[in-house]
Amino acid sequence: MGDTVIGLKGKDFTLLAADTTASFSIILMKDTEDKITAVPNQNILIAAQGEQGDRVQFVEFITKNLNLYRLRNDTNLSVKASAHFVRQELAKALRSGPYQTNIMVGGVDDIEGAKPELYYIDYLSSMQEVKYGAHGYGSYFTLSILDKHYKDGMNLNEALIVLRMCVAEIQKRLLLNTPSFIVKVVDKYGSREVDLFSDQTLPADAMQE
Repeated sequence: MGDTVIGLKGKDFTLLAADTTASFSIILMKDTEDKITAVPNQNILIAAQGEQGDRVQFVEFITKNLNLYRLRNDTNLSVKASAHFVRQELAKALRSGPYQTNIMVGGVDDIEGAKPELYYIDYLSSMQEVKYGAHGYGSYFTLSILDKHYKDGMNLNEALIVLRMCVAEIQKRLLLNTPSFIVKVVDKYGSREVDLFSDQTLPADAMQE
């Protein structure tokens, strides 16, 4: 599990980052893999880390079922309920065919008053709501940085600065090559990809409200 995912909460958003490498044994298969999936029609992002097959299959299963719930019931699950669904499915598979994947679920929904949420879930189906977290080998280098520099109520640019520090440390210290990361933010306006190395503001349509 040489890949890395990182998540942190800001003032009114949740920020997720993941490396873009996909490997098999000692072979680099691709370096454009998107490991952060948006749940259709919901302000929820799921970042996954782990074995390639398990990661892709499990995230697809989760997103399809969350969307099916919305279609059947004409309502969305909250971010918290979605995270509990993820944990439940990992627990079900634990003693039959466990998924070797670790998950970060982040989102913002109106059910909780547009409050950002972030849930740390590992392959053993343990779950905890956190302010920040990381999975994978990169977590060995990033958790101390997050612990020192994270603060409540950060704006998006402040959060990106902390994230840049984490990525720089991973690329400097980790033996495995992780040349690029994808970063996505989710807020009450939806989810979108952001550039890790540029200043960010609210979307143009949001500024007009």
